[in-house]
Amino acid sequence: MFKETKFHKTLILLTVFLAIGFTFVGIGCVDKNQNGSDSTTGKQSIIVKGSDTVLPLSQAEAEEFMNKNPEKKITVIGGGSGVGIAALIDGEVEIAMASRTMKESEIEKAKINGINPVEKVIAWDGIAVVVNPENPVSQLTFEQLKAIYDGNISNWRDVGGEDRKITVISRDSSSGTYEYFKEEILKERNYRQDALVQLTTGAIVQEIAQNKGAIGYIGYAYLEPRIKSLALDSGDGTFVPATEEKILSGEYPLARQLYYYTNGEPQGLTKEFIDFVMSPEGQNIVSEVGYFPAVQ
Repeated sequence: MFKETKFHKTLILLTVFLAIGFTFVGIGCVDKNQNGSDSTTGKQSIIVKGSDTVLPLSQAEAEEFMNKNPEKKITVIGGGSGVGIAALIDGEVEIAMASRTMKESEIEKAKINGINPVEKVIAWDGIAVVVNPENPVSQLTFEQLKAIYDGNISNWRDVGGEDRKITVISRDSSSGTYEYFKEEILKERNYRQDALVQLTTGAIVQEIAQNKGAIGYIGYAYLEPRIKSLALDSGDGTFVPATEEKILSGEYPLARQLYYYTNGEPQGLTKEFIDFVMSPEGQNIVSEVGYFPAVQ
């Protein structure tokens, strides 16, 4: 009886030890690292969010990067520079795309949230002022453009065009392009109250293609045959078209830098992706998409 009892106790203890052992093995098999990647397969993913101007560039860069690294995922989302920066501040994304620099208020909020924004210039862009191709106007001075957008001019005949009402189109206030255009063109003035606000650059292109009286502003990469860009006064009485040559030479008056923002110096997959964007191959994609390389 004693021997049988002792045998049963030994068998129970052995079963318990085996169960514990298998439990630890199981835990080891599903261990995840901090960014949600599976440590046994090396899969990784990051989110890039923000400027609609930078969106097509980031999409092209991400597609090529993932072609070369199929086990890694780059998710690219638009919404505007302000939206992307807010997402970075809230710790929701690894990279914020922006067509403007961060505001002091955004930097202060980031610090409060424990976020240390680091800026990287990834490309250059030109802002094209665009109208319907049937509009006979081909050039504007900065003063004329300002008067159109602040409400002092409302008919194309006042700037050498037909007797037609001007439909003024603007991006929404979360857009970096909205901020840049306001700073460069309107200076201390506000956008006119009856401006038609569009949430995306594509929507601006669509509206102008259908409306003979419309005017808007878009990133150079969005130019297409359905719309026409205007030459702008460079300040010395000459009018400069929005072309690659004139933007790169600095002659075109509405040129700007495009940015990625990260929390601290980029690491891991974030660094890999940004390094790819800044590589000769990545900067070649910048040119193919319609922007201008940050690395000359």
